[in-house]
Amino acid sequence: MKQEVKKVLILGSGALKIGQAGEFDYSGSQAMKALREEGVQTILINPNIATIQTSEGIADRVYFLPITPYFVEEIIKKENPDGIMLSFGGQTALNCGTELYNAGTLEKYGVKVLGTSVEAIMITEDRDLFVKKLDEIDAKTPRSQAVGSLEDALKVAHDLGYPVMVRSAYALGGLGSGICTNDEEFTELCNSALAFSDQILVEESLKGWKEIEFEVIRDANDHCFTVVPMENFDPLGIHTGESIVIAPIQTLREDQIELLQDIARKVVRHIGIVGECNIQYAFNAQTNDYRIIEINARLSRSSALASKASGYPLAFVAAKLALGYTLDQIGEMGTPNSAYVAPSVDYVIAKIPRWDLTKFAGVDREIGSSMKSVGEIMSIGQSIEEIMQKGLRMIGQGMHGFVGNNDVEFEDLDKELSHPTDLRIFAIAQALEKGYTPERIEELTKIDLFFINKLKNIVDYTKVLAQYNKIEELPVDVLKEAKRLGFSDFQIARYVENPQDTMEKGLLAVRAHRKKNGIVPTVRRINTVASEHPELTNYLYMTYGKDEHSISYEYKNDKNIIVLGSGAYRIGSSVEFDWCSVNAIQTARKLGYKSIMVNYNPETVSTDYDMCDRLYFDELSFERVLDVIDLESPKGVIVSVGGQIPNNMAMKLHRQNVPVLGTSPVSIDRAENRNKFSAMLDQLGIDQPRWEALTSYEEIDKFIDEVGFPVLIRPSYVLSGAAMNVCYDKEQMHTFLGAAAKVSKEYPVVVSQFLQNAKEIEFDAVAKNGEIIEYAISEHVEFAGVHSGDATLVFPAQNIYLATARKIKQISKKIAKELNISGPFNMQFLAKNNEVKVIECNLRASRSFPFVSKVVKRNFIETATKIMLGEPVEKADSTDFDIDSIGIKASQFSFARLHKADPILGVDMSSTGEVGCIGDNYDDAMMKALLSVGFHKPNKGVLVSSGDAKGKVDLLDSCRMLQAKGIKIYATAGTQKFLADNGIVSEMVSWPDENNGGKDIAALMHDHEIDLLVNIPKNHTRRELTNGYKIRRSAIDHNIPLLTNARLASAFIRAFCNIDTTEVSIKAWDEY
Repeated sequence: MKQEVKKVLILGSGALKIGQAGEFDYSGSQAMKALREEGVQTILINPNIATIQTSEGIADRVYFLPITPYFVEEIIKKENPDGIMLSFGGQTALNCGTELYNAGTLEKYGVKVLGTSVEAIMITEDRDLFVKKLDEIDAKTPRSQAVGSLEDALKVAHDLGYPVMVRSAYALGGLGSGICTNDEEFTELCNSALAFSDQILVEESLKGWKEIEFEVIRDANDHCFTVVPMENFDPLGIHTGESIVIAPIQTLREDQIELLQDIARKVVRHIGIVGECNIQYAFNAQTNDYRIIEINARLSRSSALASKASGYPLAFVAAKLALGYTLDQIGEMGTPNSAYVAPSVDYVIAKIPRWDLTKFAGVDREIGSSMKSVGEIMSIGQSIEEIMQKGLRMIGQGMHGFVGNNDVEFEDLDKELSHPTDLRIFAIAQALEKGYTPERIEELTKIDLFFINKLKNIVDYTKVLAQYNKIEELPVDVLKEAKRLGFSDFQIARYVENPQDTMEKGLLAVRAHRKKNGIVPTVRRINTVASEHPELTNYLYMTYGKDEHSISYEYKNDKNIIVLGSGAYRIGSSVEFDWCSVNAIQTARKLGYKSIMVNYNPETVSTDYDMCDRLYFDELSFERVLDVIDLESPKGVIVSVGGQIPNNMAMKLHRQNVPVLGTSPVSIDRAENRNKFSAMLDQLGIDQPRWEALTSYEEIDKFIDEVGFPVLIRPSYVLSGAAMNVCYDKEQMHTFLGAAAKVSKEYPVVVSQFLQNAKEIEFDAVAKNGEIIEYAISEHVEFAGVHSGDATLVFPAQNIYLATARKIKQISKKIAKELNISGPFNMQFLAKNNEVKVIECNLRASRSFPFVSKVVKRNFIETATKIMLGEPVEKADSTDFDIDSIGIKASQFSFARLHKADPILGVDMSSTGEVGCIGDNYDDAMMKALLSVGFHKPNKGVLVSSGDAKGKVDLLDSCRMLQAKGIKIYATAGTQKFLADNGIVSEMVSWPDENNGGKDIAALMHDHEIDLLVNIPKNHTRRELTNGYKIRRSAIDHNIPLLTNARLASAFIRAFCNIDTTEVSIKAWDEY
């Protein structure tokens, strides 16, 4: 029976963070597509402005507002929806919806929860209810007890006996969880877990068991089945988001899988879930003993993975089920397109996480039950060897596959294998090369022997390849087998000839030899469910494990356009580039081109097979892109919308005579190569900070004597400031260079003068044949020195001189003309006392493109795509950019996940996501943006420790406002004296290492007397860093909002002193 709903409110998931990333953009977009088909009006609340779901044509109305009970209630009052959906916005939406339900808000306004009921959700979320409910049907769960205090927790731990597992209820991605082996570790972890949640769970540890995962789907008629059973490559004890996942299950017998499927169906029926859920087991394959670890009554990361792995769009189906449809009504019954039966697969997939732990100071690199990875990839193929090698190339951490990586060396292999870090898989490769037996590796890692033997096949084959010294001498069968085992042309060249140069020649030699002998990959099509035109849906992958293509390449089309996607999410490149890629494909499609997407990130909308004409779910490597080009012979390739990966490939493709659309690769190289770019600026008479490229310490010291500290140091060709650093003295510089010199041997180190207290300004634009068509000027709230991906961005810029804006436009015009830019580009400027200097220029779309496009309501990527395809565009009138509203983009940090990392901002990027909110004025927009990334208005006390003299002066006005508002101020000694001299009362607190009669900071935080910490690091001496580090880290571990930048702190304090939360405007995007 179909429910009569006309208007539905959908809660999104907010900013991307560790444990909750792009998969909810994908599931939300799918759900809204399903509702649109049914003629239901959709209202979406999601402050993440860079997502596809907040774009035109997906939801009927979008609110860029914080997902908190207050704002959702205000929108309900205004919009009067009939129903609300909670399962498409991750944990954020679930927690917010549960709160509204418990407070009686939903009932008060007559809003129905569609899909799984809140009662069922609460059973799966509250550990106590969960265990009781499953006991009713004798389903086994880990022996455990929920406690609310440390004393009770210790008692339970002693009953169960160490090792025990601690986890907190209602948290995402294993936050505040871990395995403890003694009282001391246990006490520390419990205190931290209790800060995030008032209930924690102490349970028996099943470390070393297998972890198995199912997605289960059930409709109102009680038709229920599992889609793609998946297994973790890593044993239990490593969070499933940190683990390599393989599907379908390889190491269990049919009867074992059926046993677990039976239990899954029983449990889902008993709890009464309608729609989609995911169930995780611990399983002991020797004894057939199992425990149900958890059930998520919402779409999760794994459901995005399962959808892509099987061609069964779980979110789309779940949304239809929530409206009261049954599975036999979705897709055509009796055809492979029907949603009534689980799809069968004739391939294997691997999901591999991507970590970016090197970006954080002091972070603990061990991986365990709390999630730290920032993205993931999925690889598809015909053998475990093939998908592992493909997958390890896809994560984009400079690896060439499972083997053939020269730069990885481990000192203590046994420790690496038994205490896994983010590099454990390469430790296994090294162990196999050093002659460890698979049994010994299994004992150390608890990874199933089946997988270790498969990996051993790869290592064994390197010895076969190494017997040959010339690429031309490789026999056809050897080459074929190497390709079947997932070796890339690069790896083959390295094992056979081992050339010392950049390897491009060697790789191309292998390619030529391979093609001469007819060894090319075959393209296979994955069958898709519930797609509108199943016969036209081309969801493809390439493999060497099959003999023929499953689609025809006979008809050549002269209107093929290939768009290269952005690969795995990482710090510095995430959903913004997905937005750009999707808009480029959509625009090409609208203009009548056949659009082809290459990307392999399972969480994204760009890899949704309905988005383009052909989706190659495969590597974005030079080799694979050429394979696709050989088959498709496109009119052109677009490299400027997928971030740095495609951009770095531009020159290589150009050398192979591939038509790259838009700006010429030669120009891209001129902007990317710092020497060439700098020389060009000098020739055009454009100012830039003084810099030199230096190769020895003597040269560096000489240059610094001329310009003085601080200096900015960076190697050439990097993404998002990797290995870039500001150094304030010689000691710091030498330590840093020890690390940076390893980064790249071919390129010298660039040292440039670093300007303090300068404004940083972003210029995003689109040009055609060197003439600017559309542009946007935005400014950072923080002064230069905070990476542009971490800074708070204001658009249109509010505080720059007209003369500065004019200079910026003039400089940009010159550069666009000189490089003859066609397509998107972005520039960064420094402005100080009306002088303007250029820092860098990227000839590709930047992270801020979706943000400025949505605030000014002109789609920059659509314009850019039209230009690249040679379609006519109109030049924007300058009055189009005079808008009344203000947009503010704020960053989301995930430091709580990164145990021991120092939460401080610098030139290296550390935010994992962002939000963008639009307001009537500056305070309105600032308030919305910061509430969206988890700040809240302080009620009790604010602790200020304001660093050097400048920081103290910067914060003086803000402290006055706090005092006027009656908010208590705590301050460290120096700051307290300064405030007192200026007539502001504050209470002194003492640093962790001093004893001067002030209150103890740690105790204040522990008792939650402080609900905002402003800590401006003074200088970079060791004591300052350790003291500051202790209180910053302590704020994160006690879940207290932290600001480390004086300008942002002043802006936030000003905003909440000027306007109350209730005065924030509740307006939809279309009302600006």
